[in-house]
Amino acid sequence: MNAFAKLNLNADLGEGFGAWRMGDDEGLLSVVQSASLACGFHAGDPVVMRKTVAAALAAGVSIGAHPSYPDLQGFGRRSLKCSAEEVEALLIYQIGALDGFARAQGARVSHVKPHGALSNDACRDRALADAIARAIRSYDRSLILLAPALSHLAQAGMAAGLKVASEIFADRTYEDDASLTPRQREGAVLHETEKCLEHVTVMLKAGGVVTRGGQILPSPIHSICVHGDSPGALATATALRKRLETQFTLCALPVLIA
Repeated sequence: MNAFAKLNLNADLGEGFGAWRMGDDEGLLSVVQSASLACGFHAGDPVVMRKTVAAALAAGVSIGAHPSYPDLQGFGRRSLKCSAEEVEALLIYQIGALDGFARAQGARVSHVKPHGALSNDACRDRALADAIARAIRSYDRSLILLAPALSHLAQAGMAAGLKVASEIFADRTYEDDASLTPRQREGAVLHETEKCLEHVTVMLKAGGVVTRGGQILPSPIHSICVHGDSPGALATATALRKRLETQFTLCALPVLIA
């Protein structure tokens, strides 16, 4: 690890809906530098979106759109067969909705991070990844694409001329092809803070994704994600920040990917 190199810590937030709340958004906003906010298709609603944007701005945290398949009941974790035209429209619709709330409060969305099954599918399917990249570019080519390291999604973003930030997950394990271990497999999700810290430390020292099988897949690492819906998310994010800020300059994505 290079002392005081730049790094970003992010979380997926705004994932409540109506009277239902998920995660400790307020607590996480005091720790992370960037937040990806649900846009109403897997979670979030207009009131939640507006309030979470306001909370992020008050905390000095940069705002990103976290679009998904239209799968509110499945929390966006179910794959849907959509045409390229549908995917592009879904992305533009969701980015525009969140950006509208940001604009109303004197700010702008600065990055886009696809959620759940949409992200997982795009990491494997270059055609889907290209559709996502086209949608982002057509809405605003200055937006940063926050994408899993070594994925087709990251490659599509670079090919489209977007600024791309490569992300690793503190609380998810990896397979030998750099994909996330499917959630239904034992050990796919790391719940204990110490295991998450060790997982991140190993990858930063290795300079890339480290798989369950022990393979090292070299990659730039710009951002580390802690999923806001995990029960121990705040404890993990707090511990990560404490450890990382001794080695890195932690900054928001727009500063990191300038």
